[in-house]
Amino acid sequence: MNRNANMLIAAIAAIAAFASPGTALSQGKVRLNLASAFPTSLPLVGDGVVKLAKRVERASGGTLQIRVNEPGALVPALQAIQATSKGSVDAAWSNGAFIAGVDSAFHLFSAVPFGPGSAEYLAWTYYGGGLQLARELYGKQDIHNIPCAIFPPEASGWFRKEIKTVADLKGIKMRFVGLGANVVAKLGVAPQTIAAGDIFSALQTGTIDATEFSVPSIDQRLAFHQVAKYYYFPGWHQQATFVDLYVHKKKWDRLSEAHKAIVEQACGDQIRDMIAEGEAGQWKAMTEMRDKNGVQIRRWSPEILAALEKAWKEVIAEESAKNPNFKRVYDSYARFRSDYAIWRDHGYLK
Repeated sequence: MNRNANMLIAAIAAIAAFASPGTALSQGKVRLNLASAFPTSLPLVGDGVVKLAKRVERASGGTLQIRVNEPGALVPALQAIQATSKGSVDAAWSNGAFIAGVDSAFHLFSAVPFGPGSAEYLAWTYYGGGLQLARELYGKQDIHNIPCAIFPPEASGWFRKEIKTVADLKGIKMRFVGLGANVVAKLGVAPQTIAAGDIFSALQTGTIDATEFSVPSIDQRLAFHQVAKYYYFPGWHQQATFVDLYVHKKKWDRLSEAHKAIVEQACGDQIRDMIAEGEAGQWKAMTEMRDKNGVQIRRWSPEILAALEKAWKEVIAEESAKNPNFKRVYDSYARFRSDYAIWRDHGYLK
């Protein structure tokens, strides 16, 4: 009887553990105080972190919570990753371009001019050594990064006037971030780094003449079409763009293995949804802005694209010569793309 009673007690305890997430997943509740680089009112890039927080809380039974703070609430939008590095905040929702002032190699984990689409970029990141290199470099900043969203090709930019030749770009003050800013600078553009929430006022007041930011559904929400009417494609500078979840390394290391797995799986789900939602949402925004707001949708001429690509090759050479980390990461990326080419060229319709 005693043996049967003990077995019954053990079974009840096991069932209770599974039924009680707080017991099974961690010892008590854990909260990550997160600084977002993007307003949560924006689709995809902004509300994505809100959806992530809900996924994590649901999967953990409420034992792991991510408290999402708007840009500027804790730290300035462009400083969210740096604040995570210092441990001033637990986590950030941002993009590697915003910490590239520390090391230009971080650009390559964010978006690459004339680079791959989402599938190929994910392939290099997870199966070509990209994530290993990212973890190494972010680790030196006391950060654990997790790719958590990837976006379809961005628009190339909003302009007040039609751009017919390379010469028309000279002297334009344009909001631009990432490696693409270095590229357009070679064609005479004066790039400016401006946070998302400040772009419209800068464009409206004439502080800048033009801007790039993101995909049409996001650009539409920011109302750039009210000031600039010429909208250029393709987004040569960001054919695919990662947004990561950045967690202070000590905070990440203290999470239980179950909580780490929940965050990783939630980010995987988020990547899937971002690809699908991102691809589904662009045609509507483009047609609405064209038909209701008088936006002139344009495609870059072959001559301008060729000039941009030539300038990009110069940027690669310069950054590789200046920064060994950039060269090492870019060489890994370029080697993977070269190996992948036989599949890309034969496996897909052109």
